Amino acid sequence: MTAETDAAPTATVLDLAHAMMEAAPEDAGARMRFYERLADTELFLLLVDEAEGDAPVRPQVFALEEGRFVLAFDSEERLASFADAPTPYAAIPGRVVVAMLAQAGELGLGLNLAVAPSSFLMPAGAVSWLSDMLAAAPQAAAGLPRGFARPTALPPELEPALRAKLPQLAGFAETALLAAVSYADDRRGHMLAFLGARPGSEPALAKAVGEALAFSGIEAGEIDVAFLAPDSAAARTMAGVAIAVEIPRLAADPAPAPRAPAAPGMDPERPPILR
Repeated sequence: MTAETDAAPTATVLDLAHAMMEAAPEDAGARMRFYERLADTELFLLLVDEAEGDAPVRPQVFALEEGRFVLAFDSEERLASFADAPTPYAAIPGRVVVAMLAQAGELGLGLNLAVAPSSFLMPAGAVSWLSDMLAAAPQAAAGLPRGFARPTALPPELEPALRAKLPQLAGFAETALLAAVSYADDRRGHMLAFLGARPGSEPALAKAVGEALAFSGIEAGEIDVAFLAPDSAAARTMAGVAIAVEIPRLAADPAPAPRAPAAPGMDPERPPILR
């Protein structure tokens, strides 16, 4: 793809998240929300030449005083404004860009440089840190639940984080239930159970939960994840005390279970290769 210079940049969700982070530099929550928005955003990565099929992508690498960086923008207009000429690029989710750079090593990410309020340099060390954050996954529930109760002692950021994250997975499950749980071996904790998950969607759902936990400051092992049939006894018991986190339904018939997209860069498990 090639960007053309024909429109002025406009405000984006990253601008707002960046402004909140800058306004409260000691607020870890604001900082984490910015990085979460970065991971969720589709970025337009500046390339040396057009990427075709499964061929490795070649992002332009810029040597700055702070290190070596590739440049990405959160809109085509901003990329075009920076380049000031038709320029090859690839549209890739932020989390995949981070995984790609972390895998390559020693490359940082320059976001919206010189064209937006959210202009930001993310050095290679920060890229590796965010890649590790995004890779965190909650543990699957182990053992037989003995009982459920209203969830308690959870960070206040968790429920909003789940409500923001799970709508991105429309149609992957019917709903999610969050409750305190006790097991037959006397262990206690919390469980997030997905009801009616589509076959094959479990890894994507678990990964979304892992990200919500990580950006809420919760260790992945503190909440178990389970997948229950809506008519199971456990689901019926849990529904009576749990906090429900709705997952939007698809307007049309559901698509097949999630598979690795064919376009380069769209699969977090197989990030595009640098060359």
